[in-house]
Amino acid sequence: MSLKSKRIVVTGGPGTGKTVLISSLEENGYHCFHEVIRTMTLDALGDVSLEDKLVNPIDFVKDSKSFNDELISARLQHFINGQNIHKDHLFYDRGLPDVIAYMDYFGQPSEERYANLCLEHRYDEVLILPPWKEIYKQDNERMENFEQACGIHDKLEKTYIDLGYTPIEVPFGTIENRMQFVVDFINKTGE
Repeated sequence: MSLKSKRIVVTGGPGTGKTVLISSLEENGYHCFHEVIRTMTLDALGDVSLEDKLVNPIDFVKDSKSFNDELISARLQHFINGQNIHKDHLFYDRGLPDVIAYMDYFGQPSEERYANLCLEHRYDEVLILPPWKEIYKQDNERMENFEQACGIHDKLEKTYIDLGYTPIEVPFGTIENRMQFVVDFINKTGE
């Protein structure tokens, strides 16, 4: 009998502490798939003038369709790779539905095949980190302001709900408290 890993997405708007939480989970022995968009953003910045008002690579790349195709393919590959990992829990720093939410936020036409991929490749749980003004910082890869981050959060939550998920909000707190919340949650939902 093969072990079926429980797939858990950690999502939320930019600057909510997702990456720190994923790193902490990994340091504590959990298998984690890391976000792919930071590298893609740095690559995309090579084509843009620094004087341009930048918000998100999905909004400023020359070919947003190709960018989104590459992004959803990378997240799909993470999902597929999870089939070969024999751990109780697999954590994903963002999931397939995040691509749809960002496209919606930036007013890009939806791709029906993206929704189909999301429906065919389902996660077991979705943890969402809410916008947290006190820790929010912009940087070279996180160009959205806090108000935009809140709007993206709303689109993420709606997209996951529309796809049949019930996102569980991870409360504010120290990384240790957030980590404990996640561990308690996965233990409560059964292994």
